Amino acid sequence: MSTESDPSLDESVRAMVLLMPRLVGRAKQIPVPEALRTFDLAPRHLSLLTYLLVDGPLTVNQLATRLEVAPTTVSLMVGDLSRKGILHRTEDDNDRRRTIVTIAEQHRPAVQGWLGGAGIGWRAALGPLTAEQRELVIATLRAYESAVTGM
Repeated sequence: MSTESDPSLDESVRAMVLLMPRLVGRAKQIPVPEALRTFDLAPRHLSLLTYLLVDGPLTVNQLATRLEVAPTTVSLMVGDLSRKGILHRTEDDNDRRRTIVTIAEQHRPAVQGWLGGAGIGWRAALGPLTAEQRELVIATLRAYESAVTGM
């Protein structure tokens, strides 16, 4: 870390140090809907479910790519959520080796009500930005994650 102080950078750091805990706190305050409480959903399930809300039906490999984890990890999560009835798996008509994953229709309204706001919020925040600006925001958050993970 530089010993020279950049007032503009320091002000930005102060703003983010204040903002990040509030963002995390608000996310944690979103209650799991009554219809989903008995399923013991873990944080790892939230991104998977959100991708299915935003992108629609996906294959296990597509989910693995988006979640940046191994396909076997996604297969385990999908298997668990399928047994609980939250997800529905079907064979791809074009390639029987591929499994298409969707949110089960009976749970879609609860998942949408619970996690749909995240997509709406990010669209509102990122929508006015140019593609380059959005890439910068995402790259900045990834760099932050990497920096604090490596501490």
